[in-house]
Amino acid sequence: MACQHVKNLKPVEPRAEGCEECLEMGDSWAHLRLCMSCGHVGCCDSSKNKHATKHFHGTKHPVIRSLEPGEEWGFCYPDDQFFDRLPM
Repeated sequence: MACQHVKNLKPVEPRAEGCEECLEMGDSWAHLRLCMSCGHVGCCDSSKNKHATKHFHGTKHPVIRSLEPGEEWGFCYPDDQFFDRLPM
């Protein structure tokens, strides 16, 4: 079944230049992910804090997009589905 969550996405702007929680803690991250519902910027699951996934569990915002330069892929948590290209 195709993911229905991407149909409702509207353009969002990143709320921070790095992982919001890591910046507040003074910690580092590996890669950044953008919440496509609210613009939250969180660190990836390769980072020790995994703030992007924690944001999903806390808010149920379903879709993230990579914020890494040159990457356009996205992921839907509830449907466990990757997308090769997900525009901002």
